[in-house]
Amino acid sequence: MFRPLPFRYALVLLFLMGACKRTDPKDTAFYYWKTTFDLSAKQKTLLRKTNTKAIYIRYFDVKWNDLHKRSYPEAVVRFDQGACPLPVIPVIYITNKTFEKMPKNGIDSLAFNCVKLVTQLSSQQKFRPVKLQVDCDWTLKTRDAYFTFLAAIKKRSKCTLEATIRLHQIKYAHLTGVPPVDRGVLMFYNMGKLNANLKQTNSIYNGEDAGHYLRHLKAYPLSLDVALPIFSWAIQIRNGRMIQVYQKLDRMNLENLNFEKLAVTENAFRAKKSFYLLGIYIKQNDIFKVEETNAQSLEKAASQLAKNLPEDSKRTIIYYELANIDTTIFRAETIRQVSACF
Repeated sequence: MFRPLPFRYALVLLFLMGACKRTDPKDTAFYYWKTTFDLSAKQKTLLRKTNTKAIYIRYFDVKWNDLHKRSYPEAVVRFDQGACPLPVIPVIYITNKTFEKMPKNGIDSLAFNCVKLVTQLSSQQKFRPVKLQVDCDWTLKTRDAYFTFLAAIKKRSKCTLEATIRLHQIKYAHLTGVPPVDRGVLMFYNMGKLNANLKQTNSIYNGEDAGHYLRHLKAYPLSLDVALPIFSWAIQIRNGRMIQVYQKLDRMNLENLNFEKLAVTENAFRAKKSFYLLGIYIKQNDIFKVEETNAQSLEKAASQLAKNLPEDSKRTIIYYELANIDTTIFRAETIRQVSACF
């Protein structure tokens, strides 16, 4: 039986449908960034209803160990429910510090070990990846080492290679360079610095900051897919200093009797006492600043970005991320309409 949408969702959908209409909507995909791959029934339904084409699974992180003076893989993914029901694109997250510290003669062996681990994890799921993505916020100082690593990864993996691109790397491409990959993925989020300032604008997405970079997009020489935010987080502040960021904490967790809302902003909550919440120790007077995305801000980001991108029939729209998605906020209808912006 047909059930009408709640009024607030109907309004959002009407707004989205009016803002973004394309006869050839681009492919939809999701990131999955949790250490254990285990899709819920709601996540599987969302994938089916959005006609998702692939899942970008973070396979592992690569971080530099100062004690042993070498890089190590961390947080290697574990597949708890067997094979993924959709094509998988492995993602390697690697810290910029790795390339600051690593000697030049270690770069090729790092690429070899990364490809080896990707191959092992994929073989366990009985598939051979044809596409691979590397995520690193490289700098001018690490550009040459990182680009050498990418070239070695492409040669060894024989995969189509993608690299994530930040907005500042678009604007200052003449300095930061263009990575030697087949496609880039523009991360259209995390636009501000995380800090304890309760009055600071949302660092996940704000259109004003984004606007300073967008005019450079059409001149960028690398074809770009798009990554959009469907997440929120809570910043824990103690004695005026940021001490941690939690994606598993949201406004609903903080709107309870153990917290009081601060007058300075509707997004800040002070702990009335010391206690544990979801395994997190919260000290009396700790402040949590919530930064959120919702259907309206997601559409605004997509509409703003789509107007400034060159046409690309092969573009994929990737949503970050599936493991912690709130399906009451980001419904299948919303995702489909946002993807249609491009």
